[in-house]
Amino acid sequence: MYDGGRMAITINPISPVAFSVLGIDIRWYALAYIAAFIVGYWLFMRLMRRSNSVLSLDKKQMDDLLTAIIIGVIAGGRLGYVLFYDFGYFLTHPMEIFAVWHGGMSFHGGLIGVIVATFLFAHRRKINAWKILDLLAVVAPIGLFFGRIANFINREVMGRPTDVPWAVVFNGDTPIPRHPSPLYEATTEGLLLFVIMYCLYRYTNLRQRPGALGGIMGMGYALFRMFCELFRAPDAQIGFLTSWGLTMGQLLSMLMFFAGFAIFVFAIRKK
Repeated sequence: MYDGGRMAITINPISPVAFSVLGIDIRWYALAYIAAFIVGYWLFMRLMRRSNSVLSLDKKQMDDLLTAIIIGVIAGGRLGYVLFYDFGYFLTHPMEIFAVWHGGMSFHGGLIGVIVATFLFAHRRKINAWKILDLLAVVAPIGLFFGRIANFINREVMGRPTDVPWAVVFNGDTPIPRHPSPLYEATTEGLLLFVIMYCLYRYTNLRQRPGALGGIMGMGYALFRMFCELFRAPDAQIGFLTSWGLTMGQLLSMLMFFAGFAIFVFAIRKK
């Protein structure tokens, strides 16, 4: 496509509904979550069963942990979106908080939900929560990858206008070439961060320092997210937070970076 002197890749929109079963629509976003939990569960078990693993959970404990994580992701992700991104709207439309099928999830909120759920799970079973979170930090980028691909299919969190050769335009939408920012995030926060975390877990002794890998993942995600936000359009209901272009995603990621750094330093120094 050529628009005002700018080249762009034209894409026919994909329906957010992947298929229907007995009249129930199954959305790509739901499939992304399902794929993330299945692949994440498999990899978590595989890493935990390695001879050099510092964590051991039986089948029932793993099932309980998976349940806790699912609740943490969904509840934390939704509440995070409500509080961080559109509190005014949900204050006047409280029942919409439960309408998760309308979209609106926050990674930062989901992360907080997972941390809280993991600590509650570990406390009841007298397990070191940081050992669990370190292993989760290795597999979490897989979920980010699937989630960002679903964002792209749904035409969510799209990028800022641009004239780069790989800019995209969806047929039927405003004919303005934009950065395919969900694909940037899928590549950096998803694939690249996974490779980094897997190599650190597999080829270093950081797994012997509970909390170290979790801290690194927090810092890594924060840096990649802040970078990708430079190409991502700010949320329409918020816009930029400052005159120099700070977004809510960047602000939350800055806080996440400092929290991750503090956790990493504490883990390394702890004897």
